[in-house]
Formats: sequence, C-alpha cells, structure tokens
Amino acid sequence: MDLGTIWFILWGVLWAVYFILDGFDLGIGSIMPFFAKSNEEKRIMYNAMGPFWDGNEVWLITAGGVTFAAFPKTYAVMFSALYTPLMLLLFALILRGVSFEFRSKVDSPGWRKLWDTCNFLGSFLPALLLGVAFANIFKGIPIDQDGILHGNLLTLLNPYGLAGGLLFVALFAHHGALWLAFKSEGDIHDRAVALAGKLWPVVAGLVVLFLVMSLFMTQLFANYLVNPLLFIILLGAVAGLVLTMTYRKAGRILASWGASAVLIGSAALFGVVGIFPALLPSSLNPAYSLTIQNSSSSPMTLAIMLGVALVFVPIVIAYQIWTMRTFSHPVTKADLDYEEAY
Repeated sequence: MDLGTIWFILWGVLWAVYFILDGFDLGIGSIMPFFAKSNEEKRIMYNAMGPFWDGNEVWLITAGGVTFAAFPKTYAVMFSALYTPLMLLLFALILRGVSFEFRSKVDSPGWRKLWDTCNFLGSFLPALLLGVAFANIFKGIPIDQDGILHGNLLTLLNPYGLAGGLLFVALFAHHGALWLAFKSEGDIHDRAVALAGKLWPVVAGLVVLFLVMSLFMTQLFANYLVNPLLFIILLGAVAGLVLTMTYRKAGRILASWGASAVLIGSAALFGVVGIFPALLPSSLNPAYSLTIQNSSSSPMTLAIMLGVALVFVPIVIAYQIWTMRTFSHPVTKADLDYEEAY
C-alpha cells in the first residue's frame, strides 16, 4: 500500500473519530433549549459535556491539519469552494467555546440566556453544516480544472446536501441524548433515555433516505460493487443502528452510546470509501476531481508525517481514554457546587 493511500485512510478515520466524539456534545447543545426545564438542568447538561468538548475538537484540528499537510491542493480548493460554510462553522464553534466560559461569569437570567442561545447555535449549526458539506463532497462539488467553484452557497443546499445536514443533526442529537442519560441520574436521566427513544425512528428514517438518495444521486456504491467485501461497512452501520435501540431498551446506556458511535463512524466511512481515490470529486467532470494522485504531498513529507503520527496519535488516544474514564461518573447537584463547574 502506498503512502498516499495510507494517508487517505487516516484522513477518513480522523473525520469519523471527530464525528463520534464531538457528535455527542454538539448533540447535547442542540437539544438543550427543548430539553432543560431549569437552570440547574442546563448546568448539568453543560457539565456533562464540559470536560470533553475541547479535547474532542482536537480531532477536528487534526483532521484539518492532515488535509493541509498530506493533501495541500485539496485543502486549498476545499477552503476556497466551501469558504462560506466553513467560515460559518468556524464562527459557530468560537461562539460555542466562549459560551462555556462566559455563561457563569454574571449571575443574570438575561446573560445566561444570551450564552445559552450561543451554545445552541454553536452546536446546531456545526452539525448541520458538516452534514451539508460532507454530503456535497460525497455527491461531488461543481469545481472546474482550476479548482474554481461553479455556484454559491445555495448550490450546496441541494436536496442531497440538506438530507446530509438533517442526518447529521439527528445522529448527533440522538448520540447526545444517550451521553446525557449516561452522565445524569433521576428524572433527567429518564427523560434523556425517553428522548433517545423518540429520536431513534427519525435517525433510522433519515439513514434509509440518505442511502436511497446516495444510490440514485451519487457514485458512492461503485467501489462497493467492485469490491463487495466493503459492504461490511454498511453492515456495521446497520448493526450500530439496531444495537443502539436494543441496548437502550435493556437499560445498558453506555453500550447503547457505543453502538451509536459505531453507527456514526460507519456512516462517515461509508462516504469516504465511496469516493476513493478522490478526496474532492468534481460533479462537472471526473477528470477535474482532486485525488490521492494529483493532490498529495511528496513521498518524503508523507513518510515524515507518518512517523510523527505513529508517535503522537497514541498519546492523544491515551489522553482521551483517561479523560473519559476520569469524568465518567454522573453529574450530580453536589458537582455543581464546585468552583470549576460550569
């Protein structure tokens, strides 16, 4: 296997890991206005995602950094063609990060409402924009031989792109409800489990809709028909979808969240494998697509990057596991009295 292919696989895995990890805290922020009944419940929700959200976004930076270093031409065209949605994504994430730090600085209902709104927008918009962006990448973006986008933001809001956006919002909201159930107790735990149960049919319906639209509106299944063994990725998504419901009904909430993670990871890898070897397919002409062959860095650069990744990625994974184990207990009312609590 050549270095370009290895980095394509790592590129896809990094995005899948980011969606799994940041998906649950984006989901909690997205459901907060419709779920929390009091300031205390909102604080429990903030503290359920508080120790994790910034660590989770390390994977977004890593995925973006890999795109820049391993596939610089793809990075340049992607940030030019998707400039508006990516800037909206960036501003939304900034608002969200600030909301965590500023919300408790002033004891005022109006002040808290302002930052609650920022946290909601900073959670909902990234979920929607990431779904729209990746659905368009899976479908193909209208770029010409010079990497110039023939269209605008509205071009990206096509039916397939919007279906991808709604799918990401639903997946993350379901994922977040399960994490909230794991990190809470009592009434809020029971309501979070019930909400996950209500969201599951929505997720299942959107998964089926997205697969059907992918079959008729994209070339994603071409690689799967050439190599049927790849269908194991789709089987992983189906297994995750079924098991997350089964475990939830059995009261095994952490296992249900794990199955939801398998569903999200498999859904992301389904698209990435489908566009291989392109990273940015062109819907105007396949010859204009940016692929491993025409957009990767030199073999020496890729080799050095691989050495760095083999050293540091296990450290990041170890830190992530330590964080999740350390803060795996439910958030209680007593936890809210700590000065460090959100």
